[in-house]
Amino acid sequence: MIEQLDELYREVILDHFKNPSHSGDLPGAHIKAEGTNPLCGDEVTFYLTIDDGRVAQARFQGKGCVISQAASSMFAGQLEGKTLNDATRLIDAMKGLMQGRDPDPSVDLGDLEALAGVRKFPVRVKCAALSWNVVEQGLQDYRAGHRS
Repeated sequence: MIEQLDELYREVILDHFKNPSHSGDLPGAHIKAEGTNPLCGDEVTFYLTIDDGRVAQARFQGKGCVISQAASSMFAGQLEGKTLNDATRLIDAMKGLMQGRDPDPSVDLGDLEALAGVRKFPVRVKCAALSWNVVEQGLQDYRAGHRS
């Protein structure tokens, strides 16, 4: 059973790498955040549009290993429609997942759940975490610029 789940998760990750969703530039983005993982050479830029306190659209551009690019594809898809606070909760859930903690059941991970196996390979955790670390910084910068 465990081997079948591992295989299913590998398929989900490979599918997002080969056929990334939410890939591309996003003109007029309110948030543009970028980062690199020097250990692996991964690069990612996230673009978010914000409408009424929600992520209206999320796109990413990047290059790098299968894990970083698949994680970016999955993460961008999960961000759309979320409030900024829910986006932060999603980031916290993914950080916890990489540390072996079960996520809050109220947080929908969607395909991101397929990344749970990455924590078995500590050197690959940084590859997966690049996307949410980049978005976390972008959200912090956005909030700092929108305080009244």
